Amino acid sequence: MDSENNNNNSTKSYINTTIASKKFYTSQFSFTPLRFNTMRLLMIVVILTTAIFGTAKWTPRLSPIDPSLKGENAASATVPSGFETFFYNQTLDHFNYKPESYATFQQRYIINSKWWGGASNNAPIFAYLGAEGPIDGDVTILGFLTENAPRFKALVVYLEHRFYGESNPLGSKGGPDSVDAMEESVKNETIRGYFNSAQALADYAELLLHIKHKLHAHNSPIIVIGGSYGGMLASWFRLKYPHIALGALASSAPILYFDDITPQDGYYSIVTKDFEQASENCYSTIKQSWDEIDRVASMPNGLLTLSQKFKTCSPLNNSYELKDYLDSMYASAAQYNAPPSYPTARICQGIDGATNATDVLDRVFAGLAAYRPGRACYNMTSGVSQTSIGWQWQVCSEMSIPIGITSNVSMFPSSPYDANEYVDDCVKRFGVMPRPHWATTYYGGQDIRMILSRFGSNIIFSNGLRDPYSSGGVLEDISHNILAVKTTNGSHCLDILSSLESDPEWLVKQRKDEVKIINGWFRKYYRNLHFLKH
Repeated sequence: MDSENNNNNSTKSYINTTIASKKFYTSQFSFTPLRFNTMRLLMIVVILTTAIFGTAKWTPRLSPIDPSLKGENAASATVPSGFETFFYNQTLDHFNYKPESYATFQQRYIINSKWWGGASNNAPIFAYLGAEGPIDGDVTILGFLTENAPRFKALVVYLEHRFYGESNPLGSKGGPDSVDAMEESVKNETIRGYFNSAQALADYAELLLHIKHKLHAHNSPIIVIGGSYGGMLASWFRLKYPHIALGALASSAPILYFDDITPQDGYYSIVTKDFEQASENCYSTIKQSWDEIDRVASMPNGLLTLSQKFKTCSPLNNSYELKDYLDSMYASAAQYNAPPSYPTARICQGIDGATNATDVLDRVFAGLAAYRPGRACYNMTSGVSQTSIGWQWQVCSEMSIPIGITSNVSMFPSSPYDANEYVDDCVKRFGVMPRPHWATTYYGGQDIRMILSRFGSNIIFSNGLRDPYSSGGVLEDISHNILAVKTTNGSHCLDILSSLESDPEWLVKQRKDEVKIINGWFRKYYRNLHFLKH
């Protein structure tokens, strides 16, 4: 108890005396936005995906949290009591020595020291690596850190990814949930070059060392945790900065969905499988519906008929709008196909339950209404968010994940991945050529078992096989300490979400297995630390 009291006093002293001002700071340098003159930047406006039939398929959002569980940009007021927010003067450019590289920006991070055993006890640190969005919602929904912190007497830290939330180098114009700074950032040809994963990982490295230094926690081991894109960052962080992170939990991290390592059909083949397992009739109905939508749309007043049938909030301009919306809904339902109310089952129950509906599209609408009940109308487009803007830039620069549909057993129409269309679209949007092979060049991925078994260690790759992104995940153990923990019925990042009393036994076991592995890392670390000190 005394050590906990001493820790709280130490941490609060750190809180009161060492955190920099919240005022945006860029040394003596400033950045002037350079806007495109030829076109207004086109933003992704669908939460999950902007798949457009007949054109290039875009990358479904890599978020650990179902967008329906939180707003696209949760306001900072949602951070609960017990969590304290700080800002660090972060280096803009970690990899160059030009004058402007030394500019700094305010990076937000959040700490909960309630359970920490203190620096004197070398108590550990759980560090959540933020991904493509503000961290506010992550703090409230991701329970793995806070639920296991008491057992390990761990300090809990959440680090926000550069350019998102209140960590934008141009400042958080309009508040933490505003898109203004993000819109300006991706148009600014000077500043957006610093918006990449390597810079983000270096941010996390510098910030974690800063926290350890200020708390005199030099021997406190760090476990980095992330989900989806954040899970990719966690695994890459362990590989790039093993002197900082003892280990990593990478939940639903599709690190193999680059180049041609994973077949382009991987994602949508699992979406199809999820629905077919829920109901073959449902699968067949959805498969038939795409041609029927086009047939109705081609008729006189066909778009008006579709608008009325699907209760759209505004008249459809073309059939693609409706098909994109349904594509996104099915993909989202599969990606976040979690108990106790599996979304794919909910949609299929609506479709199968429409026994009086002889029309295919009436049955499809019944599925939509079952999944999103109680709505007067359905908006075919979603509002622009920091995530939709920022993730599009990341996809167009380095996060080149080739997703397409070529299989004739898919419940979706054929839409092969077209690298040329992808490049052309990115050039039109941002005036830059993507680097589709950079992720595997910088982080690896090819021959991953042979490579990582030689030098990697202490990484958990967790996946749920109902998650479409599991097709690009590590599903088998690579070595005795790079381990795959998977569940047949799991979905995207389900293991790091807050636990519920209704959680099935297989999910409880998955989390226990992960905690057991982490505990083994700690035991070995503390044995080695004791040996070195004595």
